[in-house]
Amino acid sequence: MRKASIIIFALILGACGGPPERDLNTVFRYNEAAGISSLDPAFARNQANIWACHQLFNGLVRMDDQLQVQADLAESWEVLDSGRLYRFQLRPNVYFHPNACFGEDSTRELKASDVLYSLNRLRDPQLAAPGSWVLNLVDSIKVNGDYQIDIHLQKPFAPFLGILSMKYCSVVPQEAIAYYGSEFSQHPVGTGPFYFKIWLENEKLVLRKNKAYYQKDEEGNSLPYLEAVAVDFISDKQSAFLEFLKGNLDFLSGLDASYKDELLSPEGELRAKYQEGFSLYRQPYLNTEYLAFLMDPKAGLPETQYWQIKELRQALNYCFDRRKMMRFLRNNVGTAAEQGMIPKGLPAYDSSANYGYSYQPEKVDSLLAAAGYPGGKGLPELRLQTNSSYLDLCEYLQGEAAKRGIRIKVELNPPSTLRQAMATGKSPFFRASWIADYPDAENYLSLFYSPNQAPNGPNYSRYSSATFDSLYEAASRTANDSLRIKLYQQMDSLVMDEAPIIPLYYDQVLRFYPNSIEGLGGNALNLLDLSRVRKKSH
Repeated sequence: MRKASIIIFALILGACGGPPERDLNTVFRYNEAAGISSLDPAFARNQANIWACHQLFNGLVRMDDQLQVQADLAESWEVLDSGRLYRFQLRPNVYFHPNACFGEDSTRELKASDVLYSLNRLRDPQLAAPGSWVLNLVDSIKVNGDYQIDIHLQKPFAPFLGILSMKYCSVVPQEAIAYYGSEFSQHPVGTGPFYFKIWLENEKLVLRKNKAYYQKDEEGNSLPYLEAVAVDFISDKQSAFLEFLKGNLDFLSGLDASYKDELLSPEGELRAKYQEGFSLYRQPYLNTEYLAFLMDPKAGLPETQYWQIKELRQALNYCFDRRKMMRFLRNNVGTAAEQGMIPKGLPAYDSSANYGYSYQPEKVDSLLAAAGYPGGKGLPELRLQTNSSYLDLCEYLQGEAAKRGIRIKVELNPPSTLRQAMATGKSPFFRASWIADYPDAENYLSLFYSPNQAPNGPNYSRYSSATFDSLYEAASRTANDSLRIKLYQQMDSLVMDEAPIIPLYYDQVLRFYPNSIEGLGGNALNLLDLSRVRKKSH
């Protein structure tokens, strides 16, 4: 199968005009174990789809490696009408990938009408795109000539530019949607650094260099440097790891249990035997892993009466050593969540914050006494629900809590079953995570906003506080970044004092790649940008 894949790929490269290209130093190869379900950016819901779509499409703006909003298809913008109007000026001479959908001309220049069409398509209920929610606050979209577009919001919302950087908001040509219809997701047409070549289901996805891409490097050289991107679909992660070691893959993302200890030391460093041939890139990843209490007394579950006691919730937060947990269960991949819900990697994260929880067993004892359960006496066994991927974390908490007299029963559920229970208020105490949709602390704090209580939104703990809601609404209206960050930290502090959740850790991006790879950066959203990657010749 592997040999057949290489032969197919060689034929694909050779079919692109001119003599066959045999230099694999111009091809970047990576694996998607879970597969790719769609190359339509309106359906770029998971990381696999987002990574592929990022190579094919552009939006009005993009996020750089420091999570700062940068110009993309829009060369400039201004915010008017007290934060309700966003006016974008498009760059000229940006062209769609050559494609049969454009007829004899094979391509055309991108115009403001394409942005209007793409955003309205995303909002269209008939499309039923999972990303339609990102434009919920949009009141109207208007075109002013070929290169200017206005987006009017119903009310000011400071994180809006960050939302527009999501792949959902990529620009697509109307001709391609009309030409391919429902098959556009298998025949994408965009303006990105690579264009679609071929997709063999469960075998190979190949993208080729867009020689008309608008971006250039600092020396004026055209981007991208690579001739092609090849994506494999090896479902077994151990097999993919072996292909990486053999040089058949150029990139390994994340850390699977099957090879975690082989690659990393207990301290989280790349083992010496791999350092000569490979590099390890790590940085914060906007993902907070946490446990949550169901705070709604109307849920009808017996445990919710105990979760009304703040001292009990606080006691559980103090009863275990997060740093020890990270060292022994995660090889120090991630940061112990001793501050709040806002993860490391966002400007609102404050490592010196005077709120949050560390391991303080003496406080556990005093808080249990204040809750009316000294030493845990009289407190029934409490159910904690999780899936198999996080069983070790929950069992660690279970063991540490037992030392202070708190009995916890860990229940395993399939991920889909647990998600449904969280959404419907049927899980009294559960493990969850929140990966940022866009890089603003508001995205995390939305989990505690009363109108977002599940099933209407992501407030799965069903926490409710009028003070918090007031601060949240004020922050959404505040355009000044430093003032908004202060409000975010105030909200985070309030939530931590109330303790509707137990933050576990802030995740990290881990990327392994051969030392021959250059320019493979990344940001805390774990975006894969291959436009500046090159491979040194052996």
